[in-house]
Order: sequence, then structure tokens, then C-alpha cells
Amino acid sequence: MPDISTKPYMLRAIYEWCTDSGFTPYLAVKVDAATTVPMEYVKKGEIVLNISFGATSGLKMDNEAIQFHARFGGVSREIYVPVQNVLAIYANENGQGMAFEVSSTASENAAGQPTDSPLSSVPSLAKAPAAALSSVPDTGSENVPTGVPATAPSPDDNNDPPKKGGRPTLTRIK
Repeated sequence: MPDISTKPYMLRAIYEWCTDSGFTPYLAVKVDAATTVPMEYVKKGEIVLNISFGATSGLKMDNEAIQFHARFGGVSREIYVPVQNVLAIYANENGQGMAFEVSSTASENAAGQPTDSPLSSVPSLAKAPAAALSSVPDTGSENVPTGVPATAPSPDDNNDPPKKGGRPTLTRIK
């Protein structure tokens, strides 16, 4: 019997913890052909989505995918994210959550490309380290509409130290 992945269960658990604690759950996603997201908000092949109750409609988190509707620039869009493409889920207010290693995406597996090892289908889990969080410079806009994604800068974007204040975002450290 094949092993069942723990990743979708962990995603649902962290989401529930965020909402029970009054935090805003954010989802960092690796975008590929299998994901349905607004491409104009994708940065370096990744997007960060607010998946809170107020920002989404019809949120469904099952073992294969996360689906919901969200407004982007006032227009309702359908979002579809394979669980395999999720990089992290975390609370926007404090950065606590869980990061996942994405060795292959859903579209790569659908194309029949071989995976690196037999264990590559089992996600490796890691707590998002506090050092991985950096602040996004304040843009002067205090009222960002819900559904508009926050983007997590890649560590290669700049070599400046993190700015004080602003909203924390998750940065992957390899």
C-alpha cells in the first residue's frame, strides 16, 4: 500500500491554527501549468496568497488540491493550487508556520518526468525559521484589499538587510 502524504493534513492543521488564533493564513505556491492563479501577480515563478475566510470564497482544501475564489483588483478569480506545489503556509502577523520542500511540481509529474528519488513524493517538512522572515518596505498603503497576494522576495532579489517595520514575509533559505 503506498504511503499517504502528510502534507495536506499539515496544511489544514496550520490553516485551522491560524484562524483559531486570529491570524491571517498565507500560502506560498510554486506556479506551473497545473496551477490556476492570476499570472500578473506571479514573481519568479511563485505567488503568495491570502487564504483567510475574509479573502476567499468557497475554500476547499483536500488531499490533492486547494481551491477557492478570491478577488484580485476587484475581479473574482478561481484559484487552483495542487498540494504538491505548496511551498509554505504561515501566519502573516508573526511568520509562524511550516515550509515544505517542492522537489517536483504537479505538472512535472503529469508530464512523466522521473523524480529524483523514490522518496521524493514524501514531503520533507520544516518549521519556517525566524531568520527566514524579512520585512517588506512600507508602501504607504495601510488598506491593502483582501485577495491581493503578497509576494515573498527571493533571497537573490537584493543583498540589503531587512528593513524595520512593515509586513513580514517568508523567504526560502537553501
